[in-house]
Amino acid sequence: MQRIIGKMREKAKELLEAGTVDAVLGWKKGDFAYDPTPAFFYSTDELDMLAYDGFCGSNLSKYLVEYGKEKGKVLVFLKPCDTYSLNQLVSEHRVDRENVYVVGVGCDGMLDVQKLRDKGIAGIEEIEEAGEDLRIHTLYGLKTCPRDEALLKKCQSCKGKEHKLFDDRIGAEESRDIANEDRFAEVAELEKMSPEERFAFWRAALSSCIRCNACREACPVCSCHTCIFDNARSGVDAKANASEFEENLFHIIRAFHVAGRCSDCGECSRVCPQAIPLHLLNRKMIKDIQSFYGAFQAGDSADQCSPLLSYSPDDIEPDAFDRWKGVM
Repeated sequence: MQRIIGKMREKAKELLEAGTVDAVLGWKKGDFAYDPTPAFFYSTDELDMLAYDGFCGSNLSKYLVEYGKEKGKVLVFLKPCDTYSLNQLVSEHRVDRENVYVVGVGCDGMLDVQKLRDKGIAGIEEIEEAGEDLRIHTLYGLKTCPRDEALLKKCQSCKGKEHKLFDDRIGAEESRDIANEDRFAEVAELEKMSPEERFAFWRAALSSCIRCNACREACPVCSCHTCIFDNARSGVDAKANASEFEENLFHIIRAFHVAGRCSDCGECSRVCPQAIPLHLLNRKMIKDIQSFYGAFQAGDSADQCSPLLSYSPDDIEPDAFDRWKGVM
């Protein structure tokens, strides 16, 4: 991916200088080799800070919601999985497609620095992507790690290298499908548990929630103007949990809120500082929607309608729904 950054800068410079776009949304170099962050660039002088490497895991679609309140057109660089989220936002009229110039960029899967740390690799100074391996320069010498062993969880069940919408593409032909696991396998394991076991699993996982709202802020389709959890009249707006179950309430409500709209981008789990597997709540919803209504992928097209927002004579009947409740 490092090899296409030059082309990305050239494209951004070309469109800014021509006045085709008023801003560029991409990733900016961070203080460390593994922490590029989403950023807007408004002049060609700033483009030297534009970055793209294996640690640009953040989904930039969410940032287009706020930008849409400003005037002008924005160039955005999107990985294949990010375009599902943008399609969903366009379908919900949260982003005006005419105000966005989409450049699809190739992706070999994004990396998780925590997986490197879990391998005992500390003091990271620089990371080189050398084919199938990572060469990691640390304060304690050179370390190596197979690239596939450091992939983000969401990339292990990649939806593929196809960009669902774009105006131009850079390096897309060099992308590779790196999926190596069934994305519903973990959900299936949870469904095998007894209700008591599942309750204990989620109580243990969600009890570590600190209500930082990182999952909500990163989620592309969590884009209400005022969230119910910020509404003083809702009774759940306080940062401190009023009861031991309240942290569960936050995530359960959020999962139902994005049901039928979640593209399974995995941002909720990626940004969680407590490493809570929040994506499993969403995948349970996705799995059941597909079971009830047939194959459906949110964001596959900006023109499609969620099965939860449409009616068919073949829709699930109440008796089948009652049976489903037994595995929730």
